[in-house]
Amino acid sequence: MDSDHSAPLFIAEASSNHGRDISRAKAFVDAAADAGCDAVKFQLFKIDRMFAPEILARSAKHRARREWELPLSHLPRIAEHCSMRKIQFSCTPFYLEAVSELAPFVDFYKVASYELLVTDLLKACARSGKPVVLSTGMATMDEIAIAARTLREAGARDVTLLHCVSAYPTPAMEANLSAIETIRGITGLPTGWSDHTRRPAVIERAVHRWGARVVEFHLDLDGKGAEYAAGHCWLPDEIAPVIARIRESFVADGSGFNEPQPSEASDREWRADPGDGMRPLKHVRLAYKGEAA
Repeated sequence: MDSDHSAPLFIAEASSNHGRDISRAKAFVDAAADAGCDAVKFQLFKIDRMFAPEILARSAKHRARREWELPLSHLPRIAEHCSMRKIQFSCTPFYLEAVSELAPFVDFYKVASYELLVTDLLKACARSGKPVVLSTGMATMDEIAIAARTLREAGARDVTLLHCVSAYPTPAMEANLSAIETIRGITGLPTGWSDHTRRPAVIERAVHRWGARVVEFHLDLDGKGAEYAAGHCWLPDEIAPVIARIRESFVADGSGFNEPQPSEASDREWRADPGDGMRPLKHVRLAYKGEAA
């Protein structure tokens, strides 16, 4: 999960906004890469394995989510396109076999908040040897600590926990960003923020005040994705400047050494001379003696 810079690692969550269209799925990869993201994430689920039969029998809304399922045949093509665009490919497994189905293609697994209690799924991801990112929405601190311990005891060596509020969208006043520090303190693991607020100030606060090392957000291409109307999905032209601004702020940190920067080097000789307090230094003035104004 390490990125090649000190800024956070940004993950664009395509969720179900791809509409089972491989061309649209590739467009999500392009949009994420163009926006400055480090990774793009999809979801691999089967409705019949996600919701209990009695729910599907009575809820047309949940049955309709079959139209959101990502075809397995899309995985190698998405992975290839990610490789071409030099962006990491991740996917959330929602059933146990999905872990092995994703293994040949993903750079890391992302476990959703709703599956935090499914110990077998956590163990399967951990045993893969790949990095694991886990969202913690709705969970108590005890549940988070148990999930983190489960991952580590099952062999996971690269685990990141994302503080998350599983409301779509999340009111900014309920973001509770200070939980990022609490989770980090309790687990000793890198922590980040999974955003559902769609507010630049919240993401920037998560990074600059609370030290989020990973930022995940939901992305749509054009406002036509299945989840866009809920209000938690960013559009590319909305999120790109947020990412750019955060990256630029980290570039400004510099090396920490108190030494002249290249851009100010030419002015060093024009400092006030300690002998008389006048500018420039006396040895520079020599070149001006006898010159006409």
